[in-house]
Amino acid sequence: MNDIAMGTGIWGNITAVFRMFSLSDLLDILIVAFLIYHLIMLVRETRARQLLKGVIGILLLYLVADQIGLRTLKALIEYVIRYGVIVLLVLFQPELRRILEQVGRANLSSFQLFGPAAGADEQKKAQMLKTISAVCDSCALLSKEHIGALIVMEKLTRIGDIIATGTVIDAQTSSDLIKNIFFPNSPLHDGALVIRDGRLYAAGCFLPLSDNFDISRNLGTRHRAALGMSEVCDAVIIVVSEETGAVSVAQNGKLTVGVTLNMLNSLLHTEFIDEKESQTEKKKLFRRGKK
Repeated sequence: MNDIAMGTGIWGNITAVFRMFSLSDLLDILIVAFLIYHLIMLVRETRARQLLKGVIGILLLYLVADQIGLRTLKALIEYVIRYGVIVLLVLFQPELRRILEQVGRANLSSFQLFGPAAGADEQKKAQMLKTISAVCDSCALLSKEHIGALIVMEKLTRIGDIIATGTVIDAQTSSDLIKNIFFPNSPLHDGALVIRDGRLYAAGCFLPLSDNFDISRNLGTRHRAALGMSEVCDAVIIVVSEETGAVSVAQNGKLTVGVTLNMLNSLLHTEFIDEKESQTEKKKLFRRGKK
């Protein structure tokens, strides 16, 4: 009888909730979900996503400390949260400003409820293979003619804040186009070229310079910018020296000078085609001449 009464009570509570649920409640939930979704989409375009993960981690740790009674840890996290809001506002200031600007410029037709359709893995792979081939071919040409170049190949960390400093071109990848972008008389040749999802997405972009004092003084601004960019995201940055024609690669805060085209091709295949394959070539690459 008690089980029947308990079952009836639960069902009654559920029925009561549905009776109280109105059309305005449904609209409220849909609007909040819509705003949260697009806020996530905006944050994904910047490096703020990494900071947001840290904030979520702290909140989860706080919940665990509260549940199991870790009073000292809980008090410490509460102190951090109380005064950390100001710190977060300072850290997120560029991203918050950019989000507000995008919201102000947006219109209803620019919002999409769902992301791009899945099932295009083979097309993406073919596109990336074409991009890798074009990058390697263009680096060979630029190196031979001693034309300086700086190419950022975006991975998981979105660098929309860097793209905003340049000119969006969003073009199919070709070695001729890459060479034309970095031709000395080109208006975009001084900045960096950003490749996103296998496309030449933006050119003339400005990268943050590294504060690493161990870098060789023989290396110029392009190398310092490549190293600085690799310190704040997971992108692969390729540099062609204007003075020597040497090809260098920066990744994960490390700069390797004098990379052969075969090594570059192998690294890009490992990073963008199959990240689960052996990392032997990558380790061999960064074992040489770390600066």
